[in-house]
Amino acid sequence: MTDRESGFAGLRLALEADGDGAHPAAWRHSGRPPGAVLGPRALREVVAAAEDAGFGLVTFADAPLPPGAGPDAAGRLEAGTRASYAAPLTDRIGLAPTLHVATTEPFHLATQLASLDHASHGRAGWVVGAAAGRDALATVGGAPLSAAALARESADVIDTARALWDSWEDDAVIKDLASGRFLDSERVHHIDFEGASFTVKGPLITPRPPQGQIVVLAPDTLDADARADVVLVGRPDLAAVAARAATAREAGAPLVFAEVEVVLDAAVPAKDRLAELDAAAGRPESGRLRHAGSPESLLDLLRELADSVDGVRLHPAVLAVDLPVLAERVLPRVTGAGPRRVPRTGTTLRETLGLARPANRYAAAAATNA
Repeated sequence: MTDRESGFAGLRLALEADGDGAHPAAWRHSGRPPGAVLGPRALREVVAAAEDAGFGLVTFADAPLPPGAGPDAAGRLEAGTRASYAAPLTDRIGLAPTLHVATTEPFHLATQLASLDHASHGRAGWVVGAAAGRDALATVGGAPLSAAALARESADVIDTARALWDSWEDDAVIKDLASGRFLDSERVHHIDFEGASFTVKGPLITPRPPQGQIVVLAPDTLDADARADVVLVGRPDLAAVAARAATAREAGAPLVFAEVEVVLDAAVPAKDRLAELDAAAGRPESGRLRHAGSPESLLDLLRELADSVDGVRLHPAVLAVDLPVLAERVLPRVTGAGPRRVPRTGTTLRETLGLARPANRYAAAAATNA
């Protein structure tokens, strides 16, 4: 391993795989007509390519509203459905849909994610969505939330989901033929959660997820660092990323990932590709780091980021163009350095990320009181 490659040791990589790519004009390189929904074949190919390349995690963006108006906006299936579809088609990569705290009923959110963890044999994650504007909340008959109200709602939903995932102890299912009992009712618990805008009695309607707790990825704007397993830091420069990562760690976040949008040199240089894309559809400001250039310069950026973060979530401008370049010229250099972070068949997402499986809170309490 060279000195330059050693800078990647332990760096985890995730891929955002929404639609045709992060740029609004990405669909123009897909071969689909304007506004057409991304089909299952395209989704399958992207997730398979990401898994084969060595990404540890693929995420699926979503929103209560369509991604935009006009011919550049393509419809999309709900993120949890896309992740569930990908579960039996993969066996190594983590799958993390975006589910929004203010537009999704907390009990159903926790159940959907637990079901995804069972379907994927322990590879589920959750990107905490925070849509809270007037139009987004109108889709469920709600009113827009202030920043303080959204922070409280996010905290309440995360706490509720975590309690529900613990509401079945690991050994609650006993399948005792002699007594005719499928489960031990004393090992299934009501959570009796009371939040600012909802209450949940529980328990969950599925057994505890294989990972015990789904991996929770929270955008840094939510200020949910202490409740997350991974904080996603979207800042426009290296110094700001490092500062926010340090704050997240001080709050107790186990892992911090930087958010990076990428346009790479391919058959056409990155700067020319980006100019063409921008001319077709303006790219809204995201607040994330942005890289447009060669794979080698992206590797230099990742090496610098590795000094302050544990991983990077890449947002390719056009998946059909940038993902093959990442697979051929970036991932081999990163995943081949130091302790391998390429997921293996049969490993959970927690194992891939180096996170311990949490003890069940109810079983731990019973053991303490025994």
